[in-house]
Amino acid sequence: MLKTLITLAALACSTAAFADPVEIRTYRGTQQVEALPEKLAVFDVAALDTLAALGVKPAGVIGNLYVDYLDEVAQGAEVVGSLFEPDFESIHALAPDLILAGGRSSTQTEVLAEFAPTLDMTIYGDDLVGLALQRLEDYGRLFGKEAEATLLLENFQAKLEQTKSLARGKGTALIVMTNGPKISAFGANGRFGWLHSTLEVPQAAADLGLNAHGEAVSAEFIRDANPDYLFVVDRLSAIGQGGEDAKATLDNDLVRQTTAWQNGQVVYLDAASLYIAGGGIQSMNRVLDQLIATFEANG
Repeated sequence: MLKTLITLAALACSTAAFADPVEIRTYRGTQQVEALPEKLAVFDVAALDTLAALGVKPAGVIGNLYVDYLDEVAQGAEVVGSLFEPDFESIHALAPDLILAGGRSSTQTEVLAEFAPTLDMTIYGDDLVGLALQRLEDYGRLFGKEAEATLLLENFQAKLEQTKSLARGKGTALIVMTNGPKISAFGANGRFGWLHSTLEVPQAAADLGLNAHGEAVSAEFIRDANPDYLFVVDRLSAIGQGGEDAKATLDNDLVRQTTAWQNGQVVYLDAASLYIAGGGIQSMNRVLDQLIATFEANG
């Protein structure tokens, strides 16, 4: 069945008319694809986030986006699977001109490419912000939205500089993610590390390793790190799952001893934006808005 769908999809693609090709920087290197694809399927939430900001409407999206601010752009689009599992029959029926994969759907890139040209737009590495802005620029060229991409870039950079200025001299921070009662901490090289590296916020625990997925820590570790600010990502909240939330997990005698807790500087970040849509231009703006409000409120 899958082979039949792939063959039919390939035949459909061979008769389509496309615009001039453009070179796009992907997670797997530079790839050339036809510009201005009319029918787009998107399997990466960060990509959908940025495309929505550019005014690009996909024809196919995954079924559960987890981030409510993308509900509008997904309205009317065909459901073509989930983050981890494409629906091959739906993809064949849609017959997209281009497919964007990435992040949690990165491993499906090869099989998706049998249906239509597929780009792996994963954002991963030491410079999340740099890669995210690279994606923004390339999407602008791919979809004829260069002016919109330039405006988004300029506005983001202005907000980034404002956040950096407000954060300067405010002390250290520790980034933690809760998963029910479990706690992980992230350093500058972790998946949320741009909050340290790009914003130039000093780490409260400089000895955190290079594990992008964080290191398991205890409430005692948080107390000993004694951050001025505690940035919190609640994973269960991000994925809409019930269980002990971050506030309950962190409300204990040890964490209460930290400067962050005593000064009211425990910041529960927009978990879905960071954890699910990390690297999307709207996601990053939403997090910066939170941090600007936090730093302004704390003088």
